[in-house]
Order: sequence, then C-alpha cells, then structure tokens
Amino acid sequence: MSEAGKQAFFDGLRENLEQLRGQGLYKPERVLASRQGAEVVAADGRTLINMCANNYLGLSGDLQTQQAAIAATERYGYGLSSVRFICGTQTVHKELEAALSRFLGMPDTILYAAAFDANGGLFEPLFDENDAIISDALNHASIIDGVRLCKAARYRYQHNDMADLEAQLQAAADKRHKVIATDGVFSMDGTIAQLDKICDLADRYGALVMIDECHASGFMGRTGRGTHEHHGVMGRVDIITGTLGKALGGAMGGFTAARQEVIDTLRQKSRPYLFSNSLAPSIAGASLAVLERLSASTELRDRLHENTAYFRAEIARIGFTIKPGTHPVVPVMLFEAPLAQRFAARMFELGVLLSGFFYPVVPMGQARVRVQLSAAHTRAQLDTVLAAFAQAGRELDILPRA
Repeated sequence: MSEAGKQAFFDGLRENLEQLRGQGLYKPERVLASRQGAEVVAADGRTLINMCANNYLGLSGDLQTQQAAIAATERYGYGLSSVRFICGTQTVHKELEAALSRFLGMPDTILYAAAFDANGGLFEPLFDENDAIISDALNHASIIDGVRLCKAARYRYQHNDMADLEAQLQAAADKRHKVIATDGVFSMDGTIAQLDKICDLADRYGALVMIDECHASGFMGRTGRGTHEHHGVMGRVDIITGTLGKALGGAMGGFTAARQEVIDTLRQKSRPYLFSNSLAPSIAGASLAVLERLSASTELRDRLHENTAYFRAEIARIGFTIKPGTHPVVPVMLFEAPLAQRFAARMFELGVLLSGFFYPVVPMGQARVRVQLSAAHTRAQLDTVLAAFAQAGRELDILPRA
C-alpha cells in the first residue's frame, strides 16, 4: 500500500472516532488505582463507590480469594506456557472441572481461557449444515459469534418470546438436531430467561437447550447454582456455559458443562480450547476455593439479593424509570445516549462509578446507566449512591427540582 493509501486508512479511522465522540457514543475507560471492590480508588486518587462491576458476590478483591490464588501460584507456578493437550493440564484444572460439574449439577466440564471462548468454540464442533440453532434475539455477542462460525441453519426468536420460539422450532422441523441457545440472564436488562417454558418447548419439539450463565452462576437460585436452579429445571438443560470472571472470583476463565460425550468432543475439536494457553493456575486455584465457599453457605448470595431488593425499591421511589425484575442488574433508563454519558460523568464527580450504555450495545433510544449490586455493598453505601442519583437527576432535569 502506498503512503497515501495508508494515510487515507488512518484518516478514515480518525474520522469515525470523531463521529462517535460527536454522537455521544464514544466509550471512555475509567482507570482504577486499587483492587476491585464496593469502593475503588480512581487514578486521580479519589475514592468512589463502585456500582458497575460484575463483582456480584464481592469476591474479586476478597482476601480469601487472594490467598487461594497465592497458594495455587506457590504450588503450581505462574503459568503453563502450553495448551491443555500438550503439557498444560495440572491437577488443579481437573479438580476445578469436577467441582464445577458438582456445583452446576452437570456430568462433565471443560475449562476455557475466557467465557467468550467457551461460546465461540461451542457450536462449530457439535453442529453442521444438517442442524439448526434457534437463538434469542438479545443473546450475548459471544453466542452470536459462535453461531456465525457454525454451518448450522440459524433461526432467531424475539427476545424471551415463547410463542415466537415455538414458531422457529416449527420452522426448523426438518433439521436433524436442534438446539435452543439463550442467555440465562440478559446482562443489559437483567431479564431472566423463561427456562421452564423453554425446556417444555424443547421436550415437545425434540431440541437441546443451551444457556449462558455468566450473570447467574453463584447467586441465582436457592443455593446459587444458576438460572436452571432458579426455574427448577436442573437436569433438563443440556449445555451450560459460564464464566469465572464475574461472581465466581472475577479474574478470567470460562467453562462449558454438559454430558461427557459433548465435553470430550470439545476437547478434541473446539479451536479456542485447542489453541489457547491453559487457564492460569492462580485463577484455577482461587475459583476452586470460591466454589467450596459457596457450596458451604448462601450468606453472600442472600446478602446480594437483600441489597438488590432495597436498591430497586428506593431508586423507583425517587422517581427513576428502571427495567422491572429481581436481578442485581438494574438498568436505570435515560433513553438518550448523550444524557446517559453526562449522567455517568456527573455521578463520577459525585463519587459514584457508573457507565452509560447506548447503541449498539443496547437498541437505539434505550440508553441507560446500568447499576450492578454486590454483596459487598453496605446499606450506608447504597444510601449515598441513591442520594447522588437524586442530585444528578435534578441537576440534569431528569427528576423534578425541589
């Protein structure tokens, strides 16, 4: 490429970035100078109440989690410099896979470097042009990308719409194998998939059920096993993918849990598994300790749901529009992207860390700030956040001025 051609390429990127800034769609990154937690220290030295992390159980900066990671590092080292099938499998990996299987109530589990890889490497080894994947319209990008890599026929049903799901199952009637793919919990809205009805439809039409539990494992359901426990369908879901990077410790790592035939096939053919380094021993060891802790007590799960119920009631009482539900993801609807950006910036000034979400992450005209509750939040911290919401809401003419 000529120098002029290269310059045209870079100029085009610069123009696109400036267009994003002008539309209020540019996503800034907040730099932290501390560990993750209910409170964090910003790069400018200010302490902020953190309301936008996936740290649902407060375990990301937890000392017990840290000590388990240190212990695993001391025993197993820093990393493997290898993929699993060459020389990158340690006993801690096998122990974690077994513990995840027990926790989720599934026969077997395979670990990935990230949950994105778990979804990206799931469909292509298992399904081909003779099969069909029926996917919720609001599924996570990793599911969408995983489906794109597969040659199976693709069907999409309207979000959480069981009538449309049934229509798509009927449309795929001539396919050999059918799999319904859905998030267990949809991260932008906090919507919980209707897994009981999905499993009923799957039984009726001879389909498999796959769920992504990234925003559910560890705290949804009576003992925190996930959306399948929440809806009473443990044993009826065929494939579960999820993450170790949210409620289950907050570092990195993903997994897929299913019958042994499925897991063995993924070990042989799933490209992100075959061509990525093994999960760091520190993450595997810490995640194993987290699962042991969650299996022994529901204290953190219970505290999270108490915080969620309190915040949802109070933010609605103040006058903000929120997406209804019971999940600790609480979308506070502002509708316009520039307003969501200004609101998040003002909350940052008031000592609260939040992020604005807007198109293309959410539909056009559905911009919001997404609050995420944690078991680590105290009632005093939540009251401080609610007061900041009220102040910013009045200043930006979202709420009536006193």
